[in-house]
Amino acid sequence: MTRPTRRRRSGQGLSCGLLIFFVIAFLLVAAVLVTPLLAERMVGPSAPTLGFAKRLQYSALVLWYDGLLTRPADPYGLDGTFRIGPGEGASEVAYRLEQEGFVPDGAAFRAYLIYSGIETRLQAGEFTLSPALTPLQVATRLQDATPTQVRFVVLPGWRMEEIAASLPTSGLSITPAQFLATAKSPPGGFDFLPAGASAEGFFLPDTYVLPRGANAEDLVRAMLNNFALSLRSDLRSGFARQGLDVYEAVILASIVQREAVVADEQPMIASVFLNRLKVGMRLQTDPTVQYAIGYDPLWWKSPLALADLEVDSPYNTYKVDGLPPAPIASPSLGALQAVAFPAQTPYYYFRARCDGSGLHLFAETFDGHLQNACP
Repeated sequence: MTRPTRRRRSGQGLSCGLLIFFVIAFLLVAAVLVTPLLAERMVGPSAPTLGFAKRLQYSALVLWYDGLLTRPADPYGLDGTFRIGPGEGASEVAYRLEQEGFVPDGAAFRAYLIYSGIETRLQAGEFTLSPALTPLQVATRLQDATPTQVRFVVLPGWRMEEIAASLPTSGLSITPAQFLATAKSPPGGFDFLPAGASAEGFFLPDTYVLPRGANAEDLVRAMLNNFALSLRSDLRSGFARQGLDVYEAVILASIVQREAVVADEQPMIASVFLNRLKVGMRLQTDPTVQYAIGYDPLWWKSPLALADLEVDSPYNTYKVDGLPPAPIASPSLGALQAVAFPAQTPYYYFRARCDGSGLHLFAETFDGHLQNACP
């Protein structure tokens, strides 16, 4: 009687084991099938480029993090700027977003970036974010390759046509024609601009951060405001000591800017021109002729031909006395300081050295100037 009983128990044990195995297998299959569906319902679809194992892994992670992805870091937080640098990856971006208070948990945010595929679409740039956004909304903002602000660069020595030419690739919606029209008739309220003068020369070289929707007047006003802020009392006093008002000083600084290949020479070059002005000598400087010639076939024709020095223009300082009527380019703050605080020299002449360094040789006399000529 005992043996049959034992056989029945053994069969029952095997049946229970198989049942448990099938239940576990069913649950595993259900988990594999249901986990991605639940994740998709909560945070959206996963990236199609994820393999099966990674899709399951990151689906499970976003479900685990749950509220850390769907609740903001601070419902009352204010907008701020967040910058992604070139080459930054998802891990570093997620960590900094948590450190700067834009998301509640960097690890959860990184998991979502990988799950959604946004990890591969992060681009360097500047973005306006808010802690009041959910992490999912923050991630959406980071996909925008056209951030709300644009960094517009003005280089030293650019004339306003060159500034205009850089606009089509700047990200601003301002056309070159719109900019030039505004630059030639700038907004009022700036005491350093004579009545009727264009803003040429007063676009202080710098990096300007502007809203993407800024118009031409916004841009011109931003650059003139920057110049006004840089025009400190010591600069004004320095100009006055040289016998120049602000407008005249900017004219001379624009010439110094174009002549000085090496910035360290700006005070020396300024001293030569100031020495010439004091004794009534013509400036005889090529950049003013280049400005008069204009585009031929590029801006700032070089080298000039002898015939170019005969061009009939008030900007031709080989033929007219004193300063040209207006600035010829945008001088840097260094060039403006060179005019306000020039080197004290006896020089009236300079010419480029023959070694291609961009440096100059200076002379007191014309004979000395001739001796400095290249062999």
